[in-house]
Amino acid sequence: MIPVEILGLHIEASSGTPLVILRESGDPHRVLPIFIGPLEAASIVTALEGIESPRPQTHDLFAAMLDRLHAHVIRAEVTALREGAFIAELEVDGPEGRMRLDARPSDAIALALRHDAEVFASEEVLAEAGTMLTEDDSDALTEAAIDDEVDEFRAFLEAISPEEFAELTSPEAPLHADAPLHADAEAADTDESTGTDEPTDTADE
Repeated sequence: MIPVEILGLHIEASSGTPLVILRESGDPHRVLPIFIGPLEAASIVTALEGIESPRPQTHDLFAAMLDRLHAHVIRAEVTALREGAFIAELEVDGPEGRMRLDARPSDAIALALRHDAEVFASEEVLAEAGTMLTEDDSDALTEAAIDDEVDEFRAFLEAISPEEFAELTSPEAPLHADAPLHADAEAADTDESTGTDEPTDTADE
């Protein structure tokens, strides 16, 4: 497993869909963009920015529950790419020892941020879906540019009405959740029809 950094959020220009941007910590610094849903993007932004919600979000609740059970997220891993969707696992340490749980990358990252856990990606995932940035891409993904994207998405969340947000995050919403940036048409159609980013081998919701 290769350690990666969470650069932040980026909004895909043509669809307005959020992506979480991961970057290989060492050379050659491949970048791994993953489409995620707006609800998961909001959760990741609040964790990155250290924002405390008036009421706990789902990931806040799950992190608090782990704390109460004396368990802790050790690491999150993006392990595979299957049928156009990324697969992830969480490693959790608790009173009965360590265990691994299947997860969506967006959920794994949101929980890892709340427990200050490291994030990794497999060499196979980086080889298949990672990309080397061009000069233009590097300009678009500078720290300042990503901070601007995060601020823009945060402003969007503050401005949108509950009804509009519910419609945006409904199962019928056209999301490419936890899908690769270069997903083919067949995979994109599948994601749009379900609006979910569940692992292909388990259903976590």
